[in-house]
Amino acid sequence: MNPYRTIDLFSGAGGFTLGFHNLKHENGENLFRPVWANDFNKDAVDTYNHNFEPVCVLGDLIEILEDDSIEIPKADVVLGGPPCQGFSLLNKNRVGDPRRELWYQYMKVVELSEASVFVMENVPQLLKSGQYQEIVACAEEMGFVVTPGQTLVAADYGVPQLRKRAIIVGTKIGNPHNWFPPVKTHKNPKKGDIDLPDWLTVKHAIENLPKPKGTELRPEDGDTLRLHFGRNPSEVSKKRYRAIPDEGMNRFDLQRIAPEITPKCWINKKSGGTDLFGRLWWDRPSVTIRTEFYKPEKGRYLHPKQHRPITHREAARIQSFPDDFHFCGTKIEIARQIGNAVPPKLAENIALSVLLILTNGKGLYKENKQYSLCLED
Repeated sequence: MNPYRTIDLFSGAGGFTLGFHNLKHENGENLFRPVWANDFNKDAVDTYNHNFEPVCVLGDLIEILEDDSIEIPKADVVLGGPPCQGFSLLNKNRVGDPRRELWYQYMKVVELSEASVFVMENVPQLLKSGQYQEIVACAEEMGFVVTPGQTLVAADYGVPQLRKRAIIVGTKIGNPHNWFPPVKTHKNPKKGDIDLPDWLTVKHAIENLPKPKGTELRPEDGDTLRLHFGRNPSEVSKKRYRAIPDEGMNRFDLQRIAPEITPKCWINKKSGGTDLFGRLWWDRPSVTIRTEFYKPEKGRYLHPKQHRPITHREAARIQSFPDDFHFCGTKIEIARQIGNAVPPKLAENIALSVLLILTNGKGLYKENKQYSLCLED
């Protein structure tokens, strides 16, 4: 049978597409194939088209949908996360943010493509917003049955990261409530009564990498080490790293141990996030990888053992990207693509749920992580 056709909107590097692309028939053929994608960032589009079929179109989706010369192809599944900054708690001006309305364009593509299923992802705050109710109402008016929005934890699906994403699934065929959310593959180690392997950790993801070299992209060293470079921190930054050597330490520990090298703004701010200038734990999943993970002042991004921030390669692994996935662009652009991506391993498990919806439960899980379709009754 032909693979199911996917469209990926606001695609970034293609983490969502990669998860669906990873599902293969037992004969090795893909069960999903991208037929169209879109992003307004050129480097992200280049990354997408390098790793998949070159179907990603550069441009503003609003303008694309107003251009009569551009035809949206037919698809079975539409994926994507309309830019989430409008819902994020980090956005202090989120009321009235025009990016909140990009879901309209997303649903327009769903309509034009005649897709049977859509999967929308966003920050968990979306589920408490008025826009969420509008999205559901719009989808139901279009004939979709919509599952109650679910917040999925990436670590529950084999990603070494405690990233939380809101997922909304709508379908015109079958009953999505039977197959979504996807069955968890890993468990919080504190919940020992569940017969699943424990969450993967930072150690699982990056332990076998050597110490990084240089401060620039390393194309001469192959895919794995190309992104494994360091920074050139100031002497005072190096002193700060060494002042908090233990896993889990953060800016408050720095202030307690070495107030003389602690930024005054932190000393004056007695409360606030405990992740700033924090060290990751070796035997826990990472915190959420964001777009500036190479700046420890932005979050808990110090290596658990070494006195440095994590590298681009380490961040990509924590996001569950394979080493042979090639990112295009500058160091800053690649970091943005890594931090903005849907973790591919999370997307792969969502893809399994979508497969079961499309086949009414006849997509069978195989021990070798391949899938077969039993289409006979």
